[in-house]
Amino acid sequence: MKFSIGALTAIIICAACTNAATSQANDAPAASLRHVVDDSIRPLMLRYRIPGMAVAVTVAGKIYVFDYGVASTNTRQPVTRDTLFEIGSVSKTFTATLASWAEVDHRLSLSDKTAKYLPSLQGTPFGNVRLLNLGTHTPGGLPLQVPDDVTNDDELMLYLKRWRPAYPPGTYRTYSNPGIGMLGLITAKSMGQDFKVLIDQQLFPALGMKNSFIKVPAARIADYAQGYTEEGAPVRMSAGVLSSEAYGVKSTAADLIRFVEANMNLIQLSDSLQRAVTQTHTGYFQAGPMTQDLIWEQYPYPVALDGYPKVMPLFEARSGSF
Repeated sequence: MKFSIGALTAIIICAACTNAATSQANDAPAASLRHVVDDSIRPLMLRYRIPGMAVAVTVAGKIYVFDYGVASTNTRQPVTRDTLFEIGSVSKTFTATLASWAEVDHRLSLSDKTAKYLPSLQGTPFGNVRLLNLGTHTPGGLPLQVPDDVTNDDELMLYLKRWRPAYPPGTYRTYSNPGIGMLGLITAKSMGQDFKVLIDQQLFPALGMKNSFIKVPAARIADYAQGYTEEGAPVRMSAGVLSSEAYGVKSTAADLIRFVEANMNLIQLSDSLQRAVTQTHTGYFQAGPMTQDLIWEQYPYPVALDGYPKVMPLFEARSGSF
């Protein structure tokens, strides 16, 4: 996904299903904005039977958060500004930001090959893949998910040793959790720390995100929204190999809108982190009408939601930005 620059930016997070809404902002602009948000969110929740949602909007430097419904149909605990949601593959943008930050600090280069950090893969096709390919879904045809029989790091390395590309690196875009997952793993190796620690204790604090986690602390479990399937059965993200790197972040709407502002250069960050964030917006490959950045994607406006296949040939390389 790609956020465009504008006076108004909103981010929506779902727990999954009812139709009650509350707002923590009581001023006149909030009341006006609330009507606009309600008109969009109430029908959406009814249509998809979503128990709870949180919507954050930033206008002229001020953040508004609107809370709807419940975080759990069992406890009936209402969604609040503190409610933590699984953000799924939006987590990949944080992995990309960490990798870019490591590059700015000269811990790695996106032009490096993976074997530089994983010597056991020297001489294998995966060892010849560049880090940039991992962050742009272009390593040569990795699967969507880590195979079910890969349950630990040793099995992961064995799988990667045996992996054979379907395409030359940099020629086809195939959306993949293992690719960005490996970029996160290698980034952590280059920085000499555990990935979850780097995200929770370095990246989130540096972004001013105080309510975002890979590992939700025990004291915040009560704020962790319950997810649901389309049939209404409770479900949570399944932990597994590379899950933290690919889809492991839990966050609040207020924290995520701050991340949006950081990506729009609207808040103060350290020079190195701002450079890292900005560099994730570099366009590397063109796939149909979409430009692939470092995980971020650029689309011409207005965007048609249909017609983007999982496997896309890359017919032009170009640079781009927000």
